[in-house]
Amino acid sequence: QVRLTESGGGSVQSGGSLRLSCAAPGVSFGAYCAGWFRQIPGKAREALATVDGRAIMYADSVQGRFTISRDNAKNTLDLQMNSLNPEDTAMYYCAAVSAAAGHCMLLPGDYTYWGQGTQVTVSS
Repeated sequence: QVRLTESGGGSVQSGGSLRLSCAAPGVSFGAYCAGWFRQIPGKAREALATVDGRAIMYADSVQGRFTISRDNAKNTLDLQMNSLNPEDTAMYYCAAVSAAAGHCMLLPGDYTYWGQGTQVTVSS
């Protein structure tokens, strides 16, 4: 059982930064493809960034502003978000799928395990 818990969300002004963290006690992210996603009410869940043992992928909407990182020893997955704007306001989720699945794509439907989410609000 993989339990993911996000933290670090909050309110920030446009141009500000936040760092989200996802904890997975007892699980090494090294055995998984893991990523960050977000969702605005009424819209589809959007993939932001994914990481596995081979590559990191970013969505065009966050490339150059967001950085994903993982600490396999601490079982954490972080998302550093810079230059935030009101369009980044959403619920943010971390998710994971076993690396044995053989793919690590920016496709929310590929992911098996999801956290409960943390809200990010960016004001202008």
